[in-house]
Amino acid sequence: MGQAAERPAMTYAEYLAFEVEAEGRHEFDGFEIVAMSGGSRRHAAITANVTIALGNALRGKPCRPTSGDQRVYVPATDAAFYGAITIVCGDFQSPPEDPAAITNPTVIVEVLSPSTADRDRGTKFEHYRTLASLTDYLLVDQRARHVEHRRRVEPGQDVWLLSTVREGAVELASLGIALALDDVYADLEGVDAPEKAVD
Repeated sequence: MGQAAERPAMTYAEYLAFEVEAEGRHEFDGFEIVAMSGGSRRHAAITANVTIALGNALRGKPCRPTSGDQRVYVPATDAAFYGAITIVCGDFQSPPEDPAAITNPTVIVEVLSPSTADRDRGTKFEHYRTLASLTDYLLVDQRARHVEHRRRVEPGQDVWLLSTVREGAVELASLGIALALDDVYADLEGVDAPEKAVD
């Protein structure tokens, strides 16, 4: 027989109060707060590439990409996360207690870091997949030309198809667009060069 669930160390309201006062951004998994670490220059460059490519492809469509500052609230698990890029189609929907968050992402993109990859693949996806609006979850590797694409097979069902894309493009049928890997990994030369001190 299983044990009764323990009370969360912090409520969502307490998390929001903490987030307002804290430096930096923090995620809340329904039980505890997790500080978000700063990304590398390569992480930032790839995130910018993906944002530009998606923004251009979605121009004129009723969907728009948002930056990593957009908080996503997951009602089923009372949790909140920040994806690297979140695409919303139609009007932004927010919970009454957190008007800065959204509850209706269509696509979430995470750019993997060595310290967050396991969490992005596991814990975060387990929360995200409960969002009825979510159709696609992309995990972009920053060290190799490699994108993991998790696609919801049927609306309203929790059945996902995992594919790995190393060449060509990631087809986002829910949006009617494709994300070319050449755009994702464009112009990264020099990004990894050692930093020079500024006098």
